[in-house]
Amino acid sequence: MSILKNIVTEKCPKCHQGQVFEKKGNILLFQMPKMNTHCSNCNHKFEKEPGYFFGSMFVSYAVAVAEMVAFFLIIQFFVDSFVTIVVLIGIMSILLSTFNFRLSRMLWMYLLDGKNKRL
Repeated sequence: MSILKNIVTEKCPKCHQGQVFEKKGNILLFQMPKMNTHCSNCNHKFEKEPGYFFGSMFVSYAVAVAEMVAFFLIIQFFVDSFVTIVVLIGIMSILLSTFNFRLSRMLWMYLLDGKNKRL
C-alpha cells in the first residue's frame, strides 16, 4: 500500500523521500509538469537516457482509456445525448491530461526503478 501512496504523492522510487516533480502543471494555464533531474534526497537520476519515458506514453494511453470508459459508464445514466457524452469525455480527458502525464511517468519509473533492494 505504501508503494501506491508513493506513486500518488510522487516520491522518488529509490528512497521514497524526494519529490519527482518540481511543478505539477496546470492545463488551464497552459503549463506542463516539470520534473526534477535528480532526487533531492538520494541524488537518484530520474531520466536514465534520452527516450527513457517513451514507454510511459503507452501507460498514459491505458490510463486515459480506463478513465474514459469509467466516465462513460457513470455519465450514461445522467445524459441521454451521445454527442454530449462524447464532448464531456473530451473535456474530461483534456482536464486530466497533466495528471495523466505525471501518473504515467510515476508508474513507469516505479515499474523500472522501483525495486526496493532492502529485504
